[in-house]
Amino acid sequence: MAYDKFLADRIRQQLKVKHQPFTELKMMGGLCFKVDDKMLCGIHLDKKYGDNLLMARIGEHTYELELNKKHCLPMDFTGRPMRGYIFVTPDGFDTDKDLSYYLDLCLAFNPLAKASKRKKK
Repeated sequence: MAYDKFLADRIRQQLKVKHQPFTELKMMGGLCFKVDDKMLCGIHLDKKYGDNLLMARIGEHTYELELNKKHCLPMDFTGRPMRGYIFVTPDGFDTDKDLSYYLDLCLAFNPLAKASKRKKK
């Protein structure tokens, strides 16, 4: 099973409403949304959790606050949590208002985020 296409459409709509130009990149069976060539958020089908999760790049300061919420998990692709990134379970982005909240956190951090180094071709 691939990433949730309905959730992808919801994210696209929200970013358009927020007047944010973005690009998309398919990664490891999921989908990543980028703003200013920096990872903003993504959709990840988590086998351990058994559902699609919203991956949000929110920065280390906000990370500590959000992890206290019951629908937020540390992002741990490799078994080691990545500070500044969280997974949000479906209950956390069920409504458009909830999804907008997490996208706003991502967009607030984006100008501070470092872009990945480009691979040489």
